[in-house]
Amino acid sequence: MKMSMKQSVKGSMMARMKENNRWYREPFVWLLIAFPFTAVIAGFVTLGLAVTSDDGLVEDDYYRRGKEINRVLARDQAAATRGLEGRAELDDARHQLLVRLTAREPAAIPDNVELKFLHATRAGIDRTLILPRQSDGTYQAPLPELAQGHWNVQLAAQDWRLVGSLRVPGERGLDLHPSLP
Repeated sequence: MKMSMKQSVKGSMMARMKENNRWYREPFVWLLIAFPFTAVIAGFVTLGLAVTSDDGLVEDDYYRRGKEINRVLARDQAAATRGLEGRAELDDARHQLLVRLTAREPAAIPDNVELKFLHATRAGIDRTLILPRQSDGTYQAPLPELAQGHWNVQLAAQDWRLVGSLRVPGERGLDLHPSLP
């Protein structure tokens, strides 16, 4: 009987140990499950970001793009030769964009100019405006909504171009100059 009593005590202890050691009560098991589960959730979040954001495309024809860069440099040189400079003011209160343009010769100032807001990292949110010259010599247009970040700004006509940069939010104006190497 002694032996059966020992076996009985031993059996009840084993039953209690099994009862206390169910897999879902072990913290180590949850730790092992948490890492792969977190990776799967992060994968779905990354997939969602990739699908919903516009990342722009890589240029297909590099040679043609290289030739265009040379034409752009010629436009910058033409702006410098004419002594063109500009100042763009962003008026949030009136939702107005005002551009003042100066040149050595007033005849070099066109009736319409093209103003491009080019986001530094997201080409899908770029903005292009055509600005008519007003009677006071300035160019005005409604202020477009600009996302937060760094913006490259180009003011251009048929054969010249001025450039500048802007940080949104914060800066409310920028100087535009020819971009010469």
